[in-house]
Amino acid sequence: MKRITLGILLLFLMISPLLAACGRESQGTLTVYAGLYEDHAIKAIETFQKQTGIKVNYVRMSSGEILARIRGERNAPKASVWYGGPADTFIQAKTEGLLEPYLSQNAASIPREYRDPSGYWTGIYVGSIAFVSNKTWLQEVGLQAPQSWNDLLQPEYRGMISMADPRSSGTAYTTLATLVQLFGEDQAFDYLRRLHLQNVVYTTSGSVPGRTVGMGESGTAVMFAHDALKYYKEGFQNLVINFPTEGTGYEIGAVGIIKGGPNQEEARQFVDWALTKQAQELGKQVGNYQQLTNPDAVAPEEAIPLEKLNAIPYDLEWAGKNRERLIGRWTAEVLGSGNG
Repeated sequence: MKRITLGILLLFLMISPLLAACGRESQGTLTVYAGLYEDHAIKAIETFQKQTGIKVNYVRMSSGEILARIRGERNAPKASVWYGGPADTFIQAKTEGLLEPYLSQNAASIPREYRDPSGYWTGIYVGSIAFVSNKTWLQEVGLQAPQSWNDLLQPEYRGMISMADPRSSGTAYTTLATLVQLFGEDQAFDYLRRLHLQNVVYTTSGSVPGRTVGMGESGTAVMFAHDALKYYKEGFQNLVINFPTEGTGYEIGAVGIIKGGPNQEEARQFVDWALTKQAQELGKQVGNYQQLTNPDAVAPEEAIPLEKLNAIPYDLEWAGKNRERLIGRWTAEVLGSGNG
């Protein structure tokens, strides 16, 4: 009897690792489309994998690119989680039926203004639009750092302004929606046409203009302040950050679940995790400087609170529902106006 018992025990010890491996394999591999910086996405995903045992693949893209990818895969989604990027793009995806509602128990701690009431998206960070200029260039041309939107229309800025393209960049669309909400739609588009005649350099990604300004290839960029802080900390200490006196807008960076994507249970676990204090504090470990939405999370010291800025009451829901229309008008009336 002892020999039989011992044999059963040895057999169990031999097959238990296989059973455990099968259990892990049954979870599948979670695929995430990330709108965060590469270093932030890597840190987050590595930590999530260690803590949960769930294997994750990710693809880093700008928000507009993520939306286009999800649209193209509507009938056979390859990813299950959208992680990072302005929530107005998530709102457009929601209206198109591309997201799955999920009310995480951890969302209860996130302020209401930072989450969708039905759980289609939940905010994980906040960042504001800023003017980011090259101090050396400003001195060479005898300019002060821009203080207002109209400052960018001065002749000295011609050919020296960089910003992203709203067709691909969530940063650029936040800028577009900010101007429309600040000035009214027709006046905003009149301004954008005049700005375009300054020979603006448009980039695919919203953070790239900060690098071009830091390298002196552009004089001033319109971008998120936290992206500029990252470049400053990485060595571009000729950058200066200012905010328009008329008012500035901001993003709520979000996380959500893609409708019909594989491994939905693992996707829900990822959203639960992304809303925690620990997960939100990972960004500052790799040099990212956003405000955070979890009240218990400690934001980086360098992060600039909205309360210290002349931030407009940014209507996120309106911005999301009008995104397609406003980008279409920008493409036709701004890009179509030529560049002088």
